[in-house]
Amino acid sequence: MNKTKKYRTIITYKEYFEDFLAKQRQRVKEKFFWTFLLIEEVQQIPETYLKHLEGTNGLYEIRIQLGNDIFRIFCFFDEGKLVVLANGFQKKTQKTPKQEITKALKIMEEYNENKK
Repeated sequence: MNKTKKYRTIITYKEYFEDFLAKQRQRVKEKFFWTFLLIEEVQQIPETYLKHLEGTNGLYEIRIQLGNDIFRIFCFFDEGKLVVLANGFQKKTQKTPKQEITKALKIMEEYNENKK
């Protein structure tokens, strides 16, 4: 049995991401999980899949594309090795909607408050 080294562990916080995930088609869910595995197991993650959101303090977006469908999942790091999924949405325009970024920042703030 080949045990793959994990560089990171992905977790969800509350039900924010699960609610979004539950509404997705099976093929989309599979692509999400494939991408999560990549983030956990690849030391240097290509920016195609994980990118720091400019102008934020530690907010990242997981970038997923399936055919013409584009998805973004906001996340942040905790203790460097833990990736916490915040919220996700399907991208329909070039610019990421401000309210989605605001929501993700609030989730990150809530997570950090609850950790104390």
